[in-house]
Amino acid sequence: MNKTGRAAVYHAPNTPFEVREYPVRDVNADEVLVRVTMSTICRSDIHSYQGHRPNPCPGILGHEIVGVIEQIGNSITHDMRGEPLIVGNRVTWTEFFHHGHSYYGDVHDMPQKSKGIRKYGHDLATEDPHFTGGFAEYCYILPGTGILNLPDDLSDEEATPLNCGVATMISVTEAAQIKMGDTVVVQGLGLLGLYGCAIAKARGAKYVIGLDAVADRLTIAHKFGADLTFDVGTKSEPDLIQAVHKACPPDGADVCIEVCGNPGVVATGIDMLRTGGRYIIAGLVNPNAQLTIDGNLMLRKMITMRGIHNYHPRQLIQALDFVMANRLRFPFKEIVDSKFSLDQLDEAFSRAADHSVLRAAIVP
Repeated sequence: MNKTGRAAVYHAPNTPFEVREYPVRDVNADEVLVRVTMSTICRSDIHSYQGHRPNPCPGILGHEIVGVIEQIGNSITHDMRGEPLIVGNRVTWTEFFHHGHSYYGDVHDMPQKSKGIRKYGHDLATEDPHFTGGFAEYCYILPGTGILNLPDDLSDEEATPLNCGVATMISVTEAAQIKMGDTVVVQGLGLLGLYGCAIAKARGAKYVIGLDAVADRLTIAHKFGADLTFDVGTKSEPDLIQAVHKACPPDGADVCIEVCGNPGVVATGIDMLRTGGRYIIAGLVNPNAQLTIDGNLMLRKMITMRGIHNYHPRQLIQALDFVMANRLRFPFKEIVDSKFSLDQLDEAFSRAADHSVLRAAIVP
């Protein structure tokens, strides 16, 4: 193969992206080359760009990616479901990869926490094969990645968030053990929170409460299963806790899910729970997110708290199945509400960071 591809390169936090070209080589036997059709800006991409979390530089950010197979190695034959993988198939894939055996994968069934795991959008662009992030024309799918064919009638807008936000919320709601008739509070109504509301409803939640300070998010959350929303910018903490308890008789919510990235909300969320409630942390992805909570309250209320980071590969399959089964019930396509080219990536990041768009898509 004798061609090049364009990529938007991230050189340092809070500096403009540089669109440059890298060589596109033939795949190795255990690789797949994909022509990117869409990638979306995840909140963690923004955190990396703003310098709140470490990321190799120069690099190509972006891990929510879909694309069409251009070349496939001869040892790659089927996707995670056992369906044939061939040139021309549109695919998504796990946001992380790990090749070979691992203690956490083999013994604890937690492949997503294997030592030495790597993530798309988190590698140096200067190293072969260069294209390992979404904000580019191409991406190589590397060994140890779970690949999944996409149905033809699923739009890119519906498919692109699957391998990060949707699969993560499948993991989160599973960990929360949401049951038929439960009451669920979701702290933060970005993409994760909206899918959290929808999945909670699909799992049988009786009542879902969404919390945020962005008016547009509070409005759209009702389309995704929220029965009640509160603007956290207009209520004091005691009033907010009281309002949730009133909405979740007799003693508070069964489940509270943090997906806003603010450690200050955790203690408030615990106060919203009934005795025996479950609290899930999923948005505190930045280092040094320090918490102050009352350990005695945790003990007396018998609260279960869990952190969720990444997801099991099977949950990507479940994410696709959930969206396909519920795409007429919930308007998933509306979440990706703006599109930009590679050359407009600076504008896209600016608008995503200030919440003037819900999920910005990059279409190379």
